[in-house]
Amino acid sequence: MVTLENLFKFISSLQAVYSEKKLYLSELDSAIGDGDHGVNMARGFDAVVANWKANPPSNCEDAFKSISASLIKTVGGASGPLYGTMFRKMSLAVGKKTEFGLDEWIDGISKGIDGIMLIGKAQKGDKTMIDAWIPALEALKTAQNDRKTFAEALRECAVAAKNGAEATIPLIAKKGRASYLGERSIGHQDPGATSSAMMAAVAADTLI
Repeated sequence: MVTLENLFKFISSLQAVYSEKKLYLSELDSAIGDGDHGVNMARGFDAVVANWKANPPSNCEDAFKSISASLIKTVGGASGPLYGTMFRKMSLAVGKKTEFGLDEWIDGISKGIDGIMLIGKAQKGDKTMIDAWIPALEALKTAQNDRKTFAEALRECAVAAKNGAEATIPLIAKKGRASYLGERSIGHQDPGATSSAMMAAVAADTLI
C-alpha cells in the first residue's frame, strides 16, 4: 500500500530528478518547443515539496490536491495545467484514505489520462505526454490482470512509459508549438512524454 510517507518520498525524488535533468528536458524542448520544460518542471516540484512541508496533508486526496495546485500555479506553459489535471484526477481515485493500492493507482492514472486528453485534445500518436501515459496505463492493467504485485506493476509501467517516450522520436507533432514544425519535428523525443516517463520511473522506485 502507498502511504503519505511514500507520497512525500515520491515528490521529493521527483524534485531531485527534475532538478538534475532540467537542462536535458529543456534541450529536448528547445528542438520543438519553447525550451523551458525542464526549468518549469524543476520549479514546479520545488513548489510542490515546499507546499507539502508548509501544509502537510492528512489524507491522500488532500495530498494529490496539494500537488495539483502547486503545479498549476508554478509550472509554465501547457505542462502546469496538464500535470495539475493528472494529480487532481488522482485525488478523486483515492479519496480521503491514508493509504491506497494498485486499484486506486490505476483508476487515478486512467482518470488523469482522460483529463489530459480532454484539455489538450491529444490522442496517442500526436507526439505528446499521452504517448508515454497510455502504454504506461496498459502495462498497469496487464500486470493487474496477471495478478502481479503493485511493485511489479509499477516497474512494468515505468518500462512502458520509457518505451512510449522514445517512440515519439519518429512521430510528427500534431499538438502544441511543436506542431508548427510539421515534418521538422521528426527525430526529436517529446519533452512532455520524457518527463512523464521519468515520473513513472520515480513512482516505481519510491511508492512501494
